[in-house]
Amino acid sequence: MDWAAHLAREEARYRDGEARLASEAAEGDVDPRQRQLTRLGNAAGGAGLALLMQGEPGQAAEWFARAAARYRESFADAPPGSWGRPIGAVKALVLADDWAGAEEAAAWALTTGAAESDSPVGGYAAALALLVLGRDGEARVRADTIRIHQDFPADVGDALAFIAAQDVVGYTVAIQSVLESFEARDEYLEDLPVADTVLVLQALAARRGMAAELSSTLLPG
Repeated sequence: MDWAAHLAREEARYRDGEARLASEAAEGDVDPRQRQLTRLGNAAGGAGLALLMQGEPGQAAEWFARAAARYRESFADAPPGSWGRPIGAVKALVLADDWAGAEEAAAWALTTGAAESDSPVGGYAAALALLVLGRDGEARVRADTIRIHQDFPADVGDALAFIAAQDVVGYTVAIQSVLESFEARDEYLEDLPVADTVLVLQALAARRGMAAELSSTLLPG
């Protein structure tokens, strides 16, 4: 995989997005602005993933920080229920290995109302944030709700619940299933073949001493 080419593409997308954002700001167009900020977050996150796959975690962290900031900016003007933005911000900082930043973003994510949402994606945002904050009991309640929801990937919900319960065997089975689902895909965010959700779940599990041994071309070597 030519990760250098992927990185160059994502950096170019980010630069182009910044130029469009400046133009839209000059026109005072708020709605395209929040969408453009989300695209910037995606491009910055994509650059971070490409750098992770190249074995450059330090440089990756800088891009993940940009991604988190852009997602948070975007949420301010986003429609109600735009839970992907808090999720993206928290995930980016976990991938950056910036746990202080991730905890601050997680606390912010909970202020957005995700924990009170009936949406499975809102529940995911809440469970993720609660796990980052070490509030495992509360996270388990949220995970147990979304894991049985027909509109949410059951294995991701299972992995979240097993992390919260510190069930090593259950987590290992669930995370293998999540990885297999990524390996079966034909399309990826930003066209980057990386199992980013697996990386985030593994990071959360590692903080509890229960990360699984995984091997895949979709994970850093």
